[in-house]
Amino acid sequence: MNNKFSKILKKKNRSKIICLTAYSKNIAQIIDRHCDIVLVGDSLGSVLYNYKSTRSVTLDIMIEHSKSVRMGIKKSLMVVDMPHNTYRNSSEALRNAKVIISKTKCDAVKLEGGKKIYNIVKTLIKNKIPVMGHLGILPQSAKNFKAKGKKTIERNNLLKDAKILDELGVFSIVLECVESSLAKEITKNIKIPTIGIGASVYCDGQVLVTDDLIGLNLIKVRFVKKFANITKQINNAIIKFKNEVKNKKFPKKINSY
Repeated sequence: MNNKFSKILKKKNRSKIICLTAYSKNIAQIIDRHCDIVLVGDSLGSVLYNYKSTRSVTLDIMIEHSKSVRMGIKKSLMVVDMPHNTYRNSSEALRNAKVIISKTKCDAVKLEGGKKIYNIVKTLIKNKIPVMGHLGILPQSAKNFKAKGKKTIERNNLLKDAKILDELGVFSIVLECVESSLAKEITKNIKIPTIGIGASVYCDGQVLVTDDLIGLNLIKVRFVKKFANITKQINNAIIKFKNEVKNKKFPKKINSY
């Protein structure tokens, strides 16, 4: 693994990993200054396309957005979600992962699941394709979006899955909506960093959908904190534009040819 991965791994138990999503160059080049990891998430399905689930996101959609994001990144590690039905078996996963990396120039891919995708992850890593894991709520296959790890069997299975992914050689694991004490236990018991979303401060880092945290997406979810209200700022700017056009204050000579 290259120096970017080493930096991420060295942050384990030392300093928090900052991860945000981007679906375009414009957002990518802003968050790249502050992030360790930029994720092109299949969350773009609901955020941008109003799909009911991430299962409708295609490989082509992910690739096109990732190509745009790549142009905005200079320093961060770039990870791309492998969409639903693109890694149903090892050969399909390898083929599609190679396509994603060759066309987008990303650094790694992210897959959802643990023991069930053991052979798939093993094949990718054997072929020198870096993998980020994803446990807890798995949006590509979830039937409900309730927090994970409250029941003993569920806790044991999630901890086992995390250890399996760690042993396989993934470089980090996203823990989505995993119960706090379990997120702490997983983080303590594996060598690689955990990155939480609704999974407590005990994780080695945090990830959010950028559109959510800046208030562009009006979603109300427990794990989202809105750090800005960009929707209000956009609305105010458009009102100013509308008024200046109506009052013939825009465009001025300096704005005209």
